[in-house]
Amino acid sequence: MPHPLDAAAVRTWCALALQALGRERERIDAINVYPVADGDTGTNLYLTVESAARAVEAAFDGHGASGTAPGLADAVGAMAHGALIGARGNSGTILAQLLRGMAEVLGEGSVDGAPGAAAALKRALRRAAESTYEAVAHPVEGTVLTVATVAAEAAGRADGSPAAVARAAYEGARTALEATPAQLAVLGRAGVVDAGGCGLVAVLGALAGALSGEVPTAAIAVRPDVSVRADAHVRSDAPVRLDASAPVPGGCPAADGHAPEPEGPHGGDGEPDGPAFEVIYLLEADDAAVARLRARLDGLGDSLVVVGGDGLWNVHVHVDDAGAAVEAGIEAGRPYRIRITHFGTADGGRAARRREAEPAARAVVAVVPGDGLAGLCAEAGATTVTVRPGEPPASGELVQAIRQAHAREVVLLPNDPELRHTAAAAAEQARTEGVRVALIPTRAAVQGIAALAVHEPARSFDEDVVAMTSAAGATRYAELAVAERQSWTMAGVCQAGDVLGLIDGDVAVIGSDLAATAATVLDRMLSAGGEMVTFVLGAEFPAALAERLERHVRERHLAVDTVVYEGGQRGAPLLIGVE
Repeated sequence: MPHPLDAAAVRTWCALALQALGRERERIDAINVYPVADGDTGTNLYLTVESAARAVEAAFDGHGASGTAPGLADAVGAMAHGALIGARGNSGTILAQLLRGMAEVLGEGSVDGAPGAAAALKRALRRAAESTYEAVAHPVEGTVLTVATVAAEAAGRADGSPAAVARAAYEGARTALEATPAQLAVLGRAGVVDAGGCGLVAVLGALAGALSGEVPTAAIAVRPDVSVRADAHVRSDAPVRLDASAPVPGGCPAADGHAPEPEGPHGGDGEPDGPAFEVIYLLEADDAAVARLRARLDGLGDSLVVVGGDGLWNVHVHVDDAGAAVEAGIEAGRPYRIRITHFGTADGGRAARRREAEPAARAVVAVVPGDGLAGLCAEAGATTVTVRPGEPPASGELVQAIRQAHAREVVLLPNDPELRHTAAAAAEQARTEGVRVALIPTRAAVQGIAALAVHEPARSFDEDVVAMTSAAGATRYAELAVAERQSWTMAGVCQAGDVLGLIDGDVAVIGSDLAATAATVLDRMLSAGGEMVTFVLGAEFPAALAERLERHVRERHLAVDTVVYEGGQRGAPLLIGVE
């Protein structure tokens, strides 16, 4: 039975898309030869959709607290924003722009469950396809861009409900995907379809399933005459079929053999050379600055995709000078969540990594709320995942960090009670990959600092985990925050703009002044004893106030030491730990 195009449908769409890409991830990775044969398109798409799905769930949770349900505009806006902040790789960045294009149309208040929803979905798919061409510096046909365009055209010719429109888009995408090897030479030589387009087919299949209640199950045979064998690489001149004995939900082709051998080191048009690095970052900047940034990055490298708007952008480019790409972002605005990947070889450095020395015996992975803390933890030897308020990492991002740590044993510090389930899922996934992972349930960054301070790789794993857990548990934590609206708290009613002092996660003090509120919080915490106070300063916390608080501790609490770190976190002006 067809379902209306509403927030619930968007939620179901996210769930089905994540399931489909989870099943298809390895197959899509295996056929990834363009623009770089680094075998990660399926993984990048999965991580992008996982971030989108988390954002939609957060939208539902936020409305649920007030007893209301989100509208279509809220849900689709959350999906697009989640994809934007979590986009990975060239394919993930383009998918984020596709979703943003759809959100521009479906975010109109008149669309939610209305009789004209089918027409709105047609416009949304058309806008999505158009927006990707605007985001990509040099569009290439035979890629996900073509698949999106043909899908939108097919949807435009459909009659009936939103489910019928989505089904037509899905079928159009499948048809377009089958034609990609004839449109892009590198695909034809390798005998595969476009990996990004394959992922889009899965996403559109999920949309059709969310609106119709029936998930598509048809597989795609690119060339029906020769199958890919599991014991041989694909020859560049061999016609192949990417198929499986069983249908594949979501309609992506199956690849049951090795990844195709690319023509050149980067799977391009057979050229022997290509940019050495992939650079991705989120950027806070205005439109004019981004226009200048596009021009500068276009001169530095290729595969340039800049998506977003309203002051927040996701930048993706392949360059030889990664530093110059980051510097360009700094000149344009404020880049963060910077990720730099060295391709190294035709398979994105995977073969080189396989030839590396044995993994380290033990490593620590820590989630931190600011660049300053990230640097501090990195100096202590930890692999860090830097987050911002309202943008928690997905489990896939934590798994990637565990892999990056490249160790047989890993201690995971989530440093946030809201990440408990996410971190547990990441730890379980890493264990299936042969890594021994211990999850220490740290609830705040200062507890993570305390745990890291006693980390000793020379100890046995169990002893080290016990010592780190004990140090974290012995650290009481507090933070200052600024109230955004009037609200009831454990300490009474606060007004917008009030300074809140939270101790162990609960509001204990309501004040009007940062320093006075912080001093009250300190006195309450130290009344129960303590030997060391750790201050982690937020991005805008005045250094003079930190000195004032240190002086307060020296004068009021004898024999208590203090240490101050520049955390750089946003949202919480000050974090406090007492050991």
